[in-house]
Amino acid sequence: MTNHTFVPNTVSGLDTLLQDMSSAIGEMAPQVRKATAFVLDHPDEVGFATVRELAGLADVHPNTLVRMARALGFEGFDDFRERFRIEMRSRSPFRDRAMSLQSISDEGLPALYAEMAAVTLRNLERMFGVTSAPELRAIADHIVCSRRTYVIGVGANYALAHNFAYLAGMAVDNVVAVPGDGNVPMDGIVKAGPADVVLAMTFAPYRTEVVEATDAARRQGARVVAITDSHGSPIAPDADHLILAPSATPQFFPSTLAAAAALETLVSFIVADAPPDVVAAIDLMHQRRYDLGVYWRPDRGSH
Repeated sequence: MTNHTFVPNTVSGLDTLLQDMSSAIGEMAPQVRKATAFVLDHPDEVGFATVRELAGLADVHPNTLVRMARALGFEGFDDFRERFRIEMRSRSPFRDRAMSLQSISDEGLPALYAEMAAVTLRNLERMFGVTSAPELRAIADHIVCSRRTYVIGVGANYALAHNFAYLAGMAVDNVVAVPGDGNVPMDGIVKAGPADVVLAMTFAPYRTEVVEATDAARRQGARVVAITDSHGSPIAPDADHLILAPSATPQFFPSTLAAAAALETLVSFIVADAPPDVVAAIDLMHQRRYDLGVYWRPDRGSH
């Protein structure tokens, strides 16, 4: 841990503390970083857990949590935890809604249905809760002004990357999905440099080729936007912008719904941020597709 001192602001609430933790995580010792990443990813677990309970969940020694609290300017873990308890007392009614969804299973629907609904809503609320509109606006600004924006997605994220490039391409012509046909991510970003943006996506278990391509893009001077599920993700440290998109699910594969929502929202910001004639151009494109029969019309068969 470097010799930085963090003084907790007791007035501005939990958001300021979480921002301080996010800013400090890259400078922390490995085990303290692991504990901090867990707290950032699971703030709801902190308010009423003992230090031993939380250490067990985070898979660290209890003393590591004490070290983390002191590194952030608190006298000890109890003072640190109190900030989360204050938040719990004034929290949104989401937990009540989630508990209500869980009770659906008692009325005959499969328990899995209720769990999927609750986890999906929690993922979405968490993503929108920790990603601010100004942050998305800044990312959109960078994309619109970049020479080229490379969107990296493999596996389940391949379709997300290509859909984002397709939609953003209606407003700007500098967005490309990586990898292309027959390529690997490293091939796609070989020309990336200081004038470019690299938007990378990967979720646990993290894909090696995405991590390596993101590291290479950063070394080449490109601005990196990481969309991932944890502050402990290998593409999160040193990213210029981080969009936290939880991927929790009762199933064996990571959920991509929060990431899809983040990308759709980012597209809307790009369109809003693009030159004034963009909306007119998009409207014209859709009209031409109707005229050419690309889009189905109810009255098509009558002509």
